[in-house]
Formats: sequence, structure tokens, C-alpha cells
Amino acid sequence: MGKTIEPKLVVRAFLDAVESRDASAVAACFTQDGVYQNVPHAVFNGPTEIEQLFAPILNASERVEWEVLSMALDGPRAHLERIDRFWIQGKEYSVACHAVITVDMASGLIASFIDYVDLGEWRATLGDVLRK
Repeated sequence: MGKTIEPKLVVRAFLDAVESRDASAVAACFTQDGVYQNVPHAVFNGPTEIEQLFAPILNASERVEWEVLSMALDGPRAHLERIDRFWIQGKEYSVACHAVITVDMASGLIASFIDYVDLGEWRATLGDVLRK
């Protein structure tokens, strides 16, 4: 009998990769055709693009914590309500998010990660800190 994939553990591995500030480990959590989208921005396709998305903020951060407020699971799909916190230049920046994550049950990797965030709030909070 094959290995049983537990979406909750797949999501936790992704969160651990983010919090370790390792963009390549984040990308490794996705299938080759996996997608990541911060709605309403464009979709990032595949591990290479996803790594390029995460690298600037993870590299700029001294610490990252994505606090899970609630998680709902339905088969291969997870809904994740959280507060994302980044410490950059000694200051904490945070934003509320809700993700809909689909796990590929054959590979145990993320096929789709769609993140909903108030980008106006995030931009107002973060300002130009990443452009320095």
C-alpha cells in the first residue's frame, strides 16, 4: 500500500520553509506545474518563479512568522487563516491573509496556493522598505 498523504503536514512543511527564510525550500514544496498567487496579482508558475517571488522578502527579513489562526481541511484542500509577520530592519510588519491550498495527493506537494490579502493595507504598512 502507498504512503498516505496528509495535507495538514504538507501545509506545515510549507510554513516551516517560509519561516526558515529559505526560498528554495519554499519552492520545493510545489509540484513542477504548481502555482502561487497573491490575488489580484499575476500567478507565479512552477518552483523557479515561486522561489523568485519569495526570495526578496525572505532575504530582507531577519525573522518570519506566519501565525495560523485557523485551518480547515477538506480532502486535498486546506483553508488557512493567518497573520503573516516579517521583521525587516528590526521592525515588525504584519498582514492578515487567507489561503486556499490544494495538495497534489499523488506527490504530496502543493499544486495550488491562492492567497487573499488586503494589498492596500500591506503596501501602506510596508511602504518602500523592500526598495532600499
